[in-house]
Amino acid sequence: MEQLTQPVTEVKGIGEARAEELTDLGIHSIRDLLLYFPYRYEDFQVKDLTELKHDERATLEGKVHSEPSLRYFGRKKSRLSIKVLIGRYLITAVFFNRAFLKKQFSIGQPITITGKWDQHRMTINAQHVTFGHPEKSETIEPIYSVKGEWSVKRIRKVIQQALIQYSNVIEEILPIDLKAQYKLIDRKDAVRWIHLPKSHQHLKQARRYFVYEELLLFQLKMQWWRKLEKERTAGEKRPFNKNEVHAFIKSLPFPLTGAQQRVTDEFLIDLSSTYRMNRLLQGDVGSGKTVVAAIGMYVAATAGMQSALMVPTEILAEQHYESLTQLFLHEDVSIALLTSSVKGKKRKELLQHVETGDIDILVGTHALIQDDVNFNELALVITDEQHRFGVNQRKVLRKKGINPDVLFMTATPIPRTLAISAFGDMDVSTIDEMPAGRKPIETYWAKHSMLDRVLTFIEKELSRGGQAYVICPLIEESDKLDVQNAIDVHVQLQNFFNGYNVGLMHGRLPSDEKEQIMTMFSENNVQILVSTTVVEVGVNVPNATVMVVYDAERFGLSQLHQLRGRVGRGDDQSYCILIADPKSDVGKERMQIMTETNDGFELSQRDLELRGPGDFFGKKQSGLPEFKVADLVHDYRALEVARSDAAALIYSKEFWESQKYKLLRGWLFEQVDEWDDKLD
Repeated sequence: MEQLTQPVTEVKGIGEARAEELTDLGIHSIRDLLLYFPYRYEDFQVKDLTELKHDERATLEGKVHSEPSLRYFGRKKSRLSIKVLIGRYLITAVFFNRAFLKKQFSIGQPITITGKWDQHRMTINAQHVTFGHPEKSETIEPIYSVKGEWSVKRIRKVIQQALIQYSNVIEEILPIDLKAQYKLIDRKDAVRWIHLPKSHQHLKQARRYFVYEELLLFQLKMQWWRKLEKERTAGEKRPFNKNEVHAFIKSLPFPLTGAQQRVTDEFLIDLSSTYRMNRLLQGDVGSGKTVVAAIGMYVAATAGMQSALMVPTEILAEQHYESLTQLFLHEDVSIALLTSSVKGKKRKELLQHVETGDIDILVGTHALIQDDVNFNELALVITDEQHRFGVNQRKVLRKKGINPDVLFMTATPIPRTLAISAFGDMDVSTIDEMPAGRKPIETYWAKHSMLDRVLTFIEKELSRGGQAYVICPLIEESDKLDVQNAIDVHVQLQNFFNGYNVGLMHGRLPSDEKEQIMTMFSENNVQILVSTTVVEVGVNVPNATVMVVYDAERFGLSQLHQLRGRVGRGDDQSYCILIADPKSDVGKERMQIMTETNDGFELSQRDLELRGPGDFFGKKQSGLPEFKVADLVHDYRALEVARSDAAALIYSKEFWESQKYKLLRGWLFEQVDEWDDKLD
């Protein structure tokens, strides 16, 4: 085991200069080199033509049946094609920009070709060709990510050398009982087969091993983190009166849905426990997350403690303040609003009441985390649209109390696999049911050529007293992108709807100007709001009945669903019109899916499948781990199994004492330093 921690210079063929270049690939030790896995494989296994699917990458063996045909086009570009007889089928092999091959073909000559198969044209777009019968013993060739002077061939060679020297000392991390339970191969075989698979079965077995190992190690880390956090941050048991809480729930102007009741029960169990709550509450727009949060605030208030609700914008803070005021109208609960607009004497008096405990619930923006905001006894911290706040901002608010319970809310439905991974340190509650009586938003896909009909429809809705959002992907015209921009659309709609006020909002406007425009729209002083996606999160305008999205194929499904959720807040039927001429199959599929379902969780799962986990949250702030082998979209069952196994291990006495778990424990202890900041 210690041998694997040695520098890569111990591998034959790697000197100091080459070792220095490998550091750019994150390879420092022999272990790093052995665990530097291929990101894909070239499959040179000859396939039967009748079994191929369209666009499949394949290797075919046949005989040259015609003289090659060579055509030139553009500058230095060429297209070489030949007829190839494969069994009783005659196909065309095409080679782009490889004119030099022309002289190497002769009729009747055996050849093996690898490339992309076009079933409709009976053509293979060839990337590799071997003359004569194939000599390759390995039909599956690993392809590695490389930089600088390193070629795939060279790194393949040094990895093979490392396997020759060190494969026998590769340590076994997984305990024998888990390996037996899931019929996993030995780790040294998994390492060898992932680099040098002799068959697809080898590759499958190696991948099975590393998918489970990666996910188990990740989940061990997350479960231990949760355990440590609970031990370090013991919470306070809230002495609330259950009968009073149930009476408050019964007094609400509407019954809780089954999902709201289930989540409320989870919430109340947390609040009555002796450890600090750390829970993510996710639910579609309009599913009733605020009501669940209000029940938690009521629990804190009746226990003589305070709650803070932080939201990203002033207008959203005002709307939450108004809705909570209505919910607590007949209760002895005091609520206050703190934003940057609250200044001078009024602010000073408000902060005094917060510090003395006279205010039970404080709703606000970033203003809540200012140094002069002091609570008497802050027991519950809630952040709405939590992804809009930085980690430090959320931490500052938490530190204004002594181990307060924490609830994060989001209206972006997150597939379960991503919730487990990105928020593995939290408990996740999901409201997956909409309140009765809400009218589903009707969604239509329109081509750009139908714009006049769309504008006429908007005019019809405005004449009935409704309002409309019009979303554009860009703020202003771009040389690189041929898409609608908000500034041009604003001018066009002002000319078309000359009897109505058309507002313009985008991310470059100062915050106070954005707030002012949104206030005018929410008060119906502006009837049409042209905007970029800055309206994606937040405001409640019950009068808005139409959402139009230009160039909708440029948005992901989850983002389109968030935009659609801006309408349908009132009693009137609402509509979402997606204007798009998608050229890709993915774009067409997105438009089709949007018109078929209003279920945010189904959409988020489909979005994950179409875009992958990295793009779901945005690459820079996804919070997702980077796995070498595991795929959160396709390996979700393995993730669930690994999570269950990891929790069982972390909370068992045997894991911390038995010799068979020694290597797993050692790996886990190596992670401690990395967490000191997180567990602060």
